[in-house]
Amino acid sequence: MGNIFGNLLKSLIGKKEMRILMVGLDAAGKTTILYKLKLGEIVTTIPTIGKGRELADMMERRKVDILCVQETRWKDGKARSIGAGFKLFYYGVDSKRNGVGVVLKEEFVRNVLEVKRVSDRVMSLKLEIEGVMLNVVSGYAPQVGCELEEKERFWSELDEVMESIPTGERVVTGADFNGHVGEGNTGDEEVMGKFGVKERNLEGQMVVDFAKRMDMAVVNTYFQKREEHRVTYKSGGRRTQVDCILCRRGNLKEISDCKVVVGESVARQHRMVVCRMTLMVCKKKMSKIEIEKKTKWWKLKKEECCKEFRQKLRQALGVQVVLPDDWETTAEVIRETGRKVLGVSSGRRKEDKETWWWNEEVQDSIQRKRLAKKKWDMDRTEENRQEYKELQCRVKREVSKAKQKAYDELDTRLDTREGEKDLYRLARQRDQDGKDVQQVRVIKDRDGRVLTRGKRVEGVNSVEQKVDKIRKDEVRKALKWMKSGKAVAPDDIPVEVWKCLGEAAVEFLTSLFNRVLESEKMPEEWRRSVLVPIFKNKGDVQSCSNYRGIKLMSHTIKLWERVVEARLRKVVEICEQQYGFMPRKSTTDAIFALRILMEKCRDGQRELHCVFVDLEKAYDRVPREELWYCMRKSGEQRGAGQCESREQVEENLERWRFALEKRNESIEVLGPTLLHFVFFPGFNVETVEYKNISFTVWDVGGQDKIRPLWRHYFQNTQGLIFVVDSNDRERVNEAREELMRMLAEDELRDAVLLVFANKQDLPNAMNAAEITDKLGLHSLRHRNWYIQATCATSGDGLYEGLDWLANQLKNKK
Repeated sequence: MGNIFGNLLKSLIGKKEMRILMVGLDAAGKTTILYKLKLGEIVTTIPTIGKGRELADMMERRKVDILCVQETRWKDGKARSIGAGFKLFYYGVDSKRNGVGVVLKEEFVRNVLEVKRVSDRVMSLKLEIEGVMLNVVSGYAPQVGCELEEKERFWSELDEVMESIPTGERVVTGADFNGHVGEGNTGDEEVMGKFGVKERNLEGQMVVDFAKRMDMAVVNTYFQKREEHRVTYKSGGRRTQVDCILCRRGNLKEISDCKVVVGESVARQHRMVVCRMTLMVCKKKMSKIEIEKKTKWWKLKKEECCKEFRQKLRQALGVQVVLPDDWETTAEVIRETGRKVLGVSSGRRKEDKETWWWNEEVQDSIQRKRLAKKKWDMDRTEENRQEYKELQCRVKREVSKAKQKAYDELDTRLDTREGEKDLYRLARQRDQDGKDVQQVRVIKDRDGRVLTRGKRVEGVNSVEQKVDKIRKDEVRKALKWMKSGKAVAPDDIPVEVWKCLGEAAVEFLTSLFNRVLESEKMPEEWRRSVLVPIFKNKGDVQSCSNYRGIKLMSHTIKLWERVVEARLRKVVEICEQQYGFMPRKSTTDAIFALRILMEKCRDGQRELHCVFVDLEKAYDRVPREELWYCMRKSGEQRGAGQCESREQVEENLERWRFALEKRNESIEVLGPTLLHFVFFPGFNVETVEYKNISFTVWDVGGQDKIRPLWRHYFQNTQGLIFVVDSNDRERVNEAREELMRMLAEDELRDAVLLVFANKQDLPNAMNAAEITDKLGLHSLRHRNWYIQATCATSGDGLYEGLDWLANQLKNKK
């Protein structure tokens, strides 16, 4: 049906090019969409960003989505914007020869999953397009006169790249093979068509052999075109076909056309060869990518804008000084007033700061050069050649002049106070553009499986207790500490609004926070947040552990958290050595104190031993049960902790929204403070599943300073594991005293006792019988106890002890 429909369209519209979307339902009832791509290949030198901008302009005019380029002559391996939304991924080791790259259209840049830079002659790039994996390989074969060893190395690298690609994924290879596959396909019908150019040479035979090895087809040779649209290289009297596009034989049916584009002046001798590829993808609905239009809240920094905003807001509220009680009405009025007074962004793509010199004068000059090149190709006279050469020199001068003028204006602006921010913004943008992968939609879990749906997360237990009402001075102080100029959440109300409204905002927020406190229900808009994943530039790009998340939360809920945090800090006791997330005690102070200590030890010729401990994902792995227990023991009031968070799963440009079902947030403001509750007392808790029994194990440590805190964990304890150092004979009596002191507590009256005689691997360690006597275990008449010789480093004896403990707990039930 597809071919019949296509032929019917061709007969109706003739040779006029149209973009048509064909949608139907497959046998499974899914919507099948034909996703059209235009891929190309060209050999061109890109010595400057100006040449790259000309390349981007050609791709935009010719509607090319993906382009393989060779002989780029750019050193290092990076990515760089070349203008008009196009981005070049390149690799090279010498600025005078070789170099390969792949240019992507803006809408495909965010689909990049992986970039492999093998050498300055071979690189590959993997894309995900609506669930279809497409691998683009760019190659640049050695010329005819190069050493045989260099040619063999190129084909070996290309083979390795192809073999690393899974069989089910699409592959398109665009390369300058510097060989002629020739006209006709006798004996090679399975890998090429009849429509080559001239005769095959030795290098062309290597291309055919490669296609046979990898089960690929030379796309150029399957479409009957005039010779002018098959020749990819013209120099003097030579006309050859050395640039080829290859794809898997099984996907050849997805290629609808392939030809050489004439009349372009980007490359002097080579011509761009393009093909049209149609991918069949399954999708419920095609969503148009749009850049979000944002309210220009930053204008509230100006006094005149702030004053006008307050006046318009009062008019919208009916000349009321007091804001409405309900959040929904207030929020909507604020957003609407902000859009009218401050305006919104255009929603268009941001200007490329590296090609802002691309003015109309430069574009007109390049257009005249392109027409002169086309005229010279059609009529090779000396007059046409001289005209083309003159226009080439003129374009270079005009581009250089335009760039110099633009950079002078930039230098003048950067010298101002406002320009300092622009300087750092440009540096960050340049660094961001240089990264291969900026955002990935296909994520794997720790087992390597691709995540396709959200998981429900169990909620935490509620804690009932009376809470004092929030006062205006608390809100006023929290509002003062909030920083301005931060990114807004989906509710689109920044903290600048509340600062602008002054005392009216304080009164409204105080009333709102108290209603949330009493009802234990927060506004729906507060529940939504945006998680921005940032790749750490290391490891697998599809692994969740290689991302650092930044959460964009409602500024109003941050104010709420500031109030709660201020109350928590009054009750939690934190040691003097705690630096970071503490008022007037930064980590810089700790580093300075450590440096002073090191200098004093060096001057006094004293030894200094330092231990640096990095807690991996400390805020994400706080044991919640222990957190609630520590907060109860500290006597803290609670009401804020019962609010639940629920988000919709969406995907929007560079931001991911994940679902959080019935879960306390990893709170941005409260995170560091809540962590102190766990580290001061400072014990660890783990849940262990063993023989169908769930053990909640509290490791309370054995240091002298924290032993008085053991008693906080005695309540509801069913089993006690006491670990003894079998090699420490001097302190065994101390261990006996601590054990007997614990067993005398009423809360541990029914707890079974398991003693681990640890470090049995040491030569002078006491055996289990000797430790039994030293600890006086035989004197325990009314308690079930057991001693097990163990070695923690090797794990010997641990499971035997846990077996006894599991059996005892089962019998008690």
